[in-house]
This record gives sequence, structure tokens and C-alpha cells, in this order.
Amino acid sequence: MDDQPGISDQYRMSSPWPLIVVLGFVCSELGLLFNVFPVAVGGLLLLVGSVAGIVQESGYAERPWNLLVGLGLALVALGGILAFTQLDSLSVDALASTLLNPSGIVTRGVALAVAGLVAALVGAGGRYVESDPY
Repeated sequence: MDDQPGISDQYRMSSPWPLIVVLGFVCSELGLLFNVFPVAVGGLLLLVGSVAGIVQESGYAERPWNLLVGLGLALVALGGILAFTQLDSLSVDALASTLLNPSGIVTRGVALAVAGLVAALVGAGGRYVESDPY
């Protein structure tokens, strides 16, 4: 009789990535909802990093760096669109007044853009820092 029926060495253990994805999602949503910049940026970085890790672990990508750059650029674009929709007009004065007195939507857009920029830079530099195990 087996102590653990249905479990053998040929099956992989469970992955920690889903828990990290949920933690990143919750932190990013709470940071964006309550306009807490560091929590939003950290949660978004955790979210995109864990998604890139899941894709690599599941075998869809050999390395996570390209996906991390792509997700980072998507966050930069989304944050830029969100921030620029709050401009009254496309002038330097409107941009300066919005940046000096940002609304809640502008700071949320900037949080998205900053997290995306950091993710894209880490993804771009990660392939050069990583030692090649193969």
C-alpha cells in the first residue's frame, strides 16, 4: 500500500508562481486604488516579473527577458496614455502645470510608466548579466 497514492517522482511539484502573481496583482491594485506610488510600482513589477517567470517555467519561452521588456513597454504605453489624457491641451504650459500639480489619475499613470520603464530596463539588461547555463 502506498502512503501517497497518485504521487510519483515523474510529476513535478507545484509551482510558486501563482501565489506570486496574485500577490503582485493585489499589491498593484491596492497601490493604484489608494494612490500609493511605491506599492503600485512594486506590485506591478512583481506582477510582470512573475508572469515572465511563469512563461519561462511552462516552456513557452527559453528566457524571460524579451517578455519582460514587452510587458514593461506595454505598461509604459498604458501609463503614458493615462497621464496624457489629463492634459487640457498639447502645450508646454499645460504639461508643466499638470506635472507641477498632478491629479490622482496622472500619478497613477506615472506609476504605471515608472514600473514599465524599470521592467523594460531590467529585461533589456538581464540577458547580458545572466550567465549562460547551456
